[in-house]
Amino acid sequence: MSVKAFILIDTSPGKAREVAAKIRGVAGVSVAHAVTGPHDIIAIAEAADVTSLGELVVQKIQSVTGVNRSLTSIVAD
Repeated sequence: MSVKAFILIDTSPGKAREVAAKIRGVAGVSVAHAVTGPHDIIAIAEAADVTSLGELVVQKIQSVTGVNRSLTSIVAD
C-alpha cells in the first residue's frame, strides 16, 4: 500500500509558477499548482512508504531552487 500526501510549499517571491512547473516534473508528484493564500504551491505526492515519501520531500522537492519551506500532511483515510 502506498502513502499519499499533500505538500504545502512556500517559495521565493514571484517564483511560485516556475517552481510548481519544476515540481510537476519530480517522479512521485502527481499534481503541483501555484495557489493563493498562506502557501504558494499545493502538491500531491505518492510513495511506497513513509520513508520513501520523506526522501522524496527532502531530496527532490526541498532541493528545487526557489523552495523556501514545505509542510507535508500525510493522507489518513
